[in-house]
Amino acid sequence: MPEQMDSKETISGELLSENTKSEEGCISYEELYYKLWETARRYSDFCQFRVIGSSHDERMIPMLEIGNGDEAVFCMSGCRGTEPEIPQMLCRAASEYCQAYESGWMMEDFYEVKKLLSQIRICMIPLVNPDGFEICRKGYKIIRNPIYRQMLRMQDRPLDEFVFNGRGVDLCTNFPASDYRRRQLYEEPASENETKALMRIFQEYQSRGLLSFTGTENKILYYRQRGNFMCSQRSYRMAKNLQKHGFTREGKSPFVENFEARKEEGGSPEQYYSEFIRQPALAIMKGHSVQQTSQLYRDIRQIPLEYIYSLIM
Repeated sequence: MPEQMDSKETISGELLSENTKSEEGCISYEELYYKLWETARRYSDFCQFRVIGSSHDERMIPMLEIGNGDEAVFCMSGCRGTEPEIPQMLCRAASEYCQAYESGWMMEDFYEVKKLLSQIRICMIPLVNPDGFEICRKGYKIIRNPIYRQMLRMQDRPLDEFVFNGRGVDLCTNFPASDYRRRQLYEEPASENETKALMRIFQEYQSRGLLSFTGTENKILYYRQRGNFMCSQRSYRMAKNLQKHGFTREGKSPFVENFEARKEEGGSPEQYYSEFIRQPALAIMKGHSVQQTSQLYRDIRQIPLEYIYSLIM
């Protein structure tokens, strides 16, 4: 049980200062999975652990629900294994949300976590692509299926550029999209286990948005739907609000841009969610250096709270 604090005390970027610097190494898939399970067990009154599916190499995809709200906001990362820090940061943020919820603490001197998550809960999916995550860390030998392992070795891709799953498919272009045109025989949308798992969970919940975190450029992307002006405007407003309030004031704020699928590409999870669930889907793209790791984590932790705050206030 954490030491009790006065209800007016807060969690700032300096408190709960577990080190997340990349030079200390990234946790393994097993460690991340266990941390989520352990968090749900520790905070079982308002937290639930779920396995939403499994990869082709039979690694389970975990999700942590935090809060008791009737509606949900999805926070996800790890579609590509080349960004190991972001899943780890989402896992840590989930644990800190739970600690703040139980203790009645505020975060960033502003967000009343228990009040927010009692109305809209967070569904945290830190690692969508566990096979790709493990391949980037340990190499192709980590794949247990001999057919997939040999197929990947024959492709001979550098591990630091391996953005695919255990079958060599990019999950970021594997979702059904209104403008998608297949180029090759096996390029079917929703062909992968990981894609199907996300589609099922998106459809199962009554949700108010998708926040997809990636560590590339400094941008917020929202999907602009042709023929659905109201949904596009709502997505734009949420993106602009996050640009203004969802980031620490150190450094430059990210640009806000819209994106539309090109016919030669498959759909992204953000596009699928926006088109079929008809709620805002934002890709939070935050490039950073090693020196900015602490700032990146503070932003990642703050953004879901700001998004929920903007929905209910």
